[in-house]
Amino acid sequence: MPITLTERAAKQIEKQLKKRGNGLGLRLGVKKSGCTGFAYVIEYADEAGADDQVIESYGVKVVVSNESMSFLDGTELDYTREGINEAFRFNNPNVKDSCGCGESFSV
Repeated sequence: MPITLTERAAKQIEKQLKKRGNGLGLRLGVKKSGCTGFAYVIEYADEAGADDQVIESYGVKVVVSNESMSFLDGTELDYTREGINEAFRFNNPNVKDSCGCGESFSV
Protein backbone atom coordinates (compact mmCIF):
# COMPACT_ATOMS: atom_id res chain seq x y z
CA MET A 1 0.00 0.00 0.00
CA PRO A 2 1.56 3.34 -0.97
CA ILE A 3 1.96 6.47 1.09
CA THR A 4 -1.15 8.65 1.27
CA LEU A 5 -1.62 12.33 2.05
CA THR A 6 -4.45 14.01 3.85
CA GLU A 7 -5.88 17.07 2.17
CA ARG A 8 -4.39 19.25 4.96
CA ALA A 9 -0.91 17.83 4.29
CA ALA A 10 -1.26 18.38 0.54
CA LYS A 11 -2.33 22.00 1.03
CA GLN A 12 0.65 22.62 3.33
CA ILE A 13 3.07 21.07 0.82
CA GLU A 14 1.60 23.24 -1.94
CA LYS A 15 1.89 26.34 0.27
CA GLN A 16 5.53 25.61 1.11
CA LEU A 17 6.47 24.95 -2.52
CA LYS A 18 4.84 28.23 -3.61
CA LYS A 19 6.71 30.08 -0.85
CA ARG A 20 9.98 28.46 -1.98
CA GLY A 21 9.27 29.32 -5.61
CA ASN A 22 10.19 25.96 -7.17
CA GLY A 23 10.49 22.25 -6.57
CA LEU A 24 8.98 18.99 -7.69
CA GLY A 25 7.49 18.25 -4.26
CA LEU A 26 8.57 16.96 -0.87
CA ARG A 27 10.99 14.11 -0.29
CA LEU A 28 10.10 11.81 2.58
CA GLY A 29 12.58 9.38 4.03
CA VAL A 30 14.06 7.80 7.11
CA LYS A 31 17.55 7.86 8.59
CA LYS A 32 19.21 5.96 11.41
CA SER A 33 18.91 8.18 14.45
CA GLY A 34 17.63 8.61 17.96
CA CYS A 35 17.21 6.23 20.83
CA THR A 36 14.91 3.77 19.04
CA GLY A 37 16.57 3.48 15.65
CA PHE A 38 15.10 5.71 12.93
CA ALA A 39 13.87 9.27 12.39
CA TYR A 40 11.76 10.78 9.64
CA VAL A 41 13.32 13.13 7.11
CA ILE A 42 11.36 15.77 5.18
CA GLU A 43 13.06 17.97 2.61
CA TYR A 44 12.32 19.60 -0.73
CA ALA A 45 12.64 17.44 -3.83
CA ASP A 46 13.80 19.16 -7.00
CA GLU A 47 13.96 15.95 -9.00
CA ALA A 48 13.22 12.24 -8.76
CA GLY A 49 15.94 9.65 -9.33
CA ALA A 50 15.79 6.20 -10.87
CA ASP A 51 15.42 4.57 -7.42
CA ASP A 52 12.61 6.91 -6.33
CA GLN A 53 8.87 6.47 -6.31
CA VAL A 54 6.70 9.53 -6.95
CA ILE A 55 3.28 9.62 -5.32
CA GLU A 56 0.81 12.29 -6.39
CA SER A 57 -2.19 13.23 -4.28
CA TYR A 58 -4.40 16.33 -4.27
CA GLY A 59 -2.18 17.80 -6.99
CA VAL A 60 1.12 17.62 -5.08
CA LYS A 61 3.99 15.15 -5.36
CA VAL A 62 5.88 13.25 -2.71
CA VAL A 63 9.16 11.54 -3.60
CA VAL A 64 10.34 8.48 -1.65
CA SER A 65 13.42 6.36 -2.30
CA ASN A 66 12.81 2.63 -2.67
CA GLU A 67 15.02 2.10 0.39
CA SER A 68 12.84 4.37 2.58
CA MET A 69 9.60 2.98 1.12
CA SER A 70 10.08 -0.28 3.03
CA PHE A 71 9.81 1.74 6.27
CA LEU A 72 7.05 4.10 5.07
CA ASP A 73 4.78 1.77 3.09
CA GLY A 74 1.17 2.32 4.16
CA THR A 75 1.94 5.60 5.96
CA GLU A 76 -0.51 8.49 5.95
CA LEU A 77 1.09 11.94 6.05
CA ASP A 78 -1.05 14.50 7.84
CA TYR A 79 -0.54 18.12 8.87
CA THR A 80 -1.78 19.09 12.31
CA ARG A 81 -2.05 22.12 14.54
CA GLU A 82 -2.02 21.72 18.29
CA GLY A 83 -2.09 25.07 20.04
CA ILE A 84 0.77 27.09 18.57
CA ASN A 85 2.54 23.99 17.21
CA GLU A 86 2.16 22.94 13.58
CA ALA A 87 3.81 19.88 12.08
CA PHE A 88 3.61 17.08 9.58
CA ARG A 89 2.56 13.85 11.31
CA PHE A 90 3.42 10.37 10.10
CA ASN A 91 0.67 7.84 10.82
CA ASN A 92 2.88 4.83 10.14
CA PRO A 93 1.44 1.32 10.65
CA ASN A 94 4.97 -0.16 10.54
CA VAL A 95 6.12 1.49 13.79
CA LYS A 96 6.52 -0.99 16.63
CA ASP A 97 7.90 1.46 19.22
CA SER A 98 8.77 5.13 19.50
CA CYS A 99 10.81 7.12 21.97
CA GLY A 100 9.28 9.37 24.60
CA CYS A 101 10.23 12.57 22.79
CA GLY A 102 8.64 11.39 19.53
CA GLU A 103 11.80 11.98 17.51
CA SER A 104 12.59 8.38 16.62
CA PHE A 105 10.92 5.01 16.08
CA SER A 106 11.62 1.35 15.47
CA VAL A 107 10.04 -1.07 13.00
